Amino acid sequence: MTTAAPTAAPTAARAQQPKLGRTVIFRILRSDGPDKPQRWESFKVTINERGANVISCLQQIAANPVTTDGRRTTPVVWDSGCLEEVCGACTMVINGKVRQSCSCLMDEYCPNDGDTITLEPMTKFPVVRDLWVDRARVFHNLKRVKAWVPIDGTYYLGPGPKESPQQQDTRYVLSTCMSCGCCLEACPQFNLETDQQAWDSAFIGAHAISQARLFNMHDTGKSLEKLRLDELSGPGGVSECGNAQNCVKVCPKHIPLTESIAAVGRAVTVHNLKQFFTGR
Repeated sequence: MTTAAPTAAPTAARAQQPKLGRTVIFRILRSDGPDKPQRWESFKVTINERGANVISCLQQIAANPVTTDGRRTTPVVWDSGCLEEVCGACTMVINGKVRQSCSCLMDEYCPNDGDTITLEPMTKFPVVRDLWVDRARVFHNLKRVKAWVPIDGTYYLGPGPKESPQQQDTRYVLSTCMSCGCCLEACPQFNLETDQQAWDSAFIGAHAISQARLFNMHDTGKSLEKLRLDELSGPGGVSECGNAQNCVKVCPKHIPLTESIAAVGRAVTVHNLKQFFTGR
């Protein structure tokens, strides 16, 4: 008597991947230059590869800038650099939320044929053209807090200061900031300011506060601690944070920005009390 061979156990069904060859509609808020009127234009893009992101789709549009109604237009302008979420240049507002466009994958955002994705420039910085904005104020505010380690590089100074593993863990996360501007776009206290003379008194932003904390923790960088705390004690400093906590929610590097703001706030309070009682 023979027995039938046991049937193979059914394998778990694989998660169905979005279909290649699908068409996605890109709805883009455009303008031809600073202070020019804005307009909406839509484009059809065919997704033919896994891992396609917003940038690769914008490249398709640039190669053939024809709107969904068949009208030829100018190529869409955007800013990008590394394409791996390191440089921070490609920040834009996607479906109403600020984020990096290089890491925005079409298989996640537009998995179905006919899906629409909306792209807008950041609103807290002057528009240069289309999706490209001028982020000069981001770096100006880093200069306000002297976000660097002062080192005389003309001669050998010997080995640098040692750090504990715990301090390394804290400072490494802070050092991953790429000055992308996501935290500033989401912050209700940080507003568009086209008058550069007003930059030094407007709210400095979570990114600069966190970088001040980073360099104040550095054994060499802390030589400028007093100057940083003086700046953060004045107009536009840490006290103007409204504690909305939007910054930490949108940070692509998951930097603990609210922890940095709290830590710098405490340092500023101690600094001001010391100055009040000692005059130094």
